[in-house]
Amino acid sequence: MKHKVITISREFGSGGRTIGKELAKKLGIPCYDQELIEKIAEESGFAKEYVKDKGEDALHSSWLSNAFIDRDARGMSMQDYLWNAQSKVIRELAAQGPCIIVGRCADFILRDTANCLKVFIRASLEKRAERIVRVYGERADSPEKRLKDQDKRRRIYHQYYTDMEWGAAGNYHVILDSGELGVDVCVELLAFIYNKKGS
Repeated sequence: MKHKVITISREFGSGGRTIGKELAKKLGIPCYDQELIEKIAEESGFAKEYVKDKGEDALHSSWLSNAFIDRDARGMSMQDYLWNAQSKVIRELAAQGPCIIVGRCADFILRDTANCLKVFIRASLEKRAERIVRVYGERADSPEKRLKDQDKRRRIYHQYYTDMEWGAAGNYHVILDSGELGVDVCVELLAFIYNKKGS
């Protein structure tokens, strides 16, 4: 299976999900985000809210805690079971044809099975804070704290399951600053790269 797949990793509040959806419309291919959550919930038996909240963020704020706490007799945590289920679903979706997959370490999961364009979307803390207040209705008094906490948990989760540094330039083909470029420019750039990338 060597379908062209775009994987979008992103800092919280950077607009990566929006970029993925708009890019999918432009390219005429599916974007798996909310649909991915629903399929993982079906596969795993976990509630959709649990999959949404815990499918790409560490349960604990330290790598060590995630490694040793809350494990069953087989040495598996609830998050391990969720990881296995979402890995299976991501591989199945990518096998169906060209698509965009947002988050959930899809770049790592598909590293050997798909023709991936691995993208990371970032923005300054200030611009992300402004965006989550405007778009998500976050309280304006402490959005920076929520951003830092969310990014920390995402970073720990990514490192724990992939042994790779989340957001490190060497792990992606393209890193875009959505705060400086804007969503529309990011979409145009990624569409151009996708269409030029070899099949």
